[in-house]
Amino acid sequence: MTSPGFSSVSPLSRLSPSSPVRVGLVGLSARGGWASRSHLPALSRLKGYELRALSASSEASARAAGEKYGVPLAFGSTGELVRSDEVDLVVVSVRVPLHREAVLAALDAGKAVLCEWPLGNGLAEAEELAAAADRAGVRTFVGLQARSAPPVRYVRELVAEGRVGEVLSTSLVASGRGWGPTFEPSGAYLLDERNGATMLTIPFGHTVDALTMALGEFTEVSATLATRRPVVREAGTGRAAPMTAADQVAMSGRLASGAVVSAHFRSGLSRGTNFHWEINGTDGDLVVTGESGHLQQAAVTVRGGRGTERGLTALPVPARHFAVPELDELRAVPSYEVAYNVGAQYARILGDLTEGTAHTPDFAHAVRRHRLLDAIGRAAATGTRVTV
Repeated sequence: MTSPGFSSVSPLSRLSPSSPVRVGLVGLSARGGWASRSHLPALSRLKGYELRALSASSEASARAAGEKYGVPLAFGSTGELVRSDEVDLVVVSVRVPLHREAVLAALDAGKAVLCEWPLGNGLAEAEELAAAADRAGVRTFVGLQARSAPPVRYVRELVAEGRVGEVLSTSLVASGRGWGPTFEPSGAYLLDERNGATMLTIPFGHTVDALTMALGEFTEVSATLATRRPVVREAGTGRAAPMTAADQVAMSGRLASGAVVSAHFRSGLSRGTNFHWEINGTDGDLVVTGESGHLQQAAVTVRGGRGTERGLTALPVPARHFAVPELDELRAVPSYEVAYNVGAQYARILGDLTEGTAHTPDFAHAVRRHRLLDAIGRAAATGTRVTV
């Protein structure tokens, strides 16, 4: 059965469930980074996967990463990795401006692809990659792992069960954590909006995707984007650098159900509220709170109240939403959500690849989400309401 909003699957695209899916990871560095903190812990624990290959920016850096992480095949280029007969699934975990080249190479080699979010540097690039995937006829996945977070899936379940009745509105205020007064040297590229890795595309994009999973798609949006700190400073050195990415994202809109949405993302971290998401309905309310607006990796709690109840009651996430036993040991690690949510998404991808299901967002879904962000940008630029 195909999940609503995701593409149907040809049986010819399935891999054998009797052998592990061999992964080639583009962007795993011996110096650390996102891939080593999320993809590596998840893949090393999940049955059904084997991390066979990696590629890096040079042969030397690839060799260093291969030796550090025990990966058998280390390539100095993406082209070599995607052409390897030892790779079934190519995982693209590099900076957004490098996604296009890596994804196109994998598609040209006829390989299934998991690309981190955002899929492309803007809507046009995302549409190009989705069209290329259609022509290649291979399975694609996009790393919108907030959908796999147990608290998010629980919120969707509560809404679907009628916990709040008919949803009237939802409001969200959050901190982007980055794009504040200082930046780490490794994050300098995030300051330039032309690189496509901004507060709007990354934390807001992940979070609004989770919101739509729980409550439905947008039909119209209005927005204000602003860069209130056009100059920021490098941590440690104090070096000044220009920032063109928006550090304030305020939007309102309407969902297909008629529910009204209000969302405001602020840069950095607040001394007050860093993540607060309310869902208000005819019969009750849900409140999700957490440590930052990066819902794809943040620790959050769920509370609710309904009927004649006064106040809010804690709603612990049921064990059934932690449905991947191999990942249970990660829950003892601080900030485990970073790797757990990625691992939970990998578990769904495994089913999609071996059983022909479509439970994981693909490139077509990524384009839908890019179109929403593009509509928000156009609404902010024109000061008008934009239909999604």
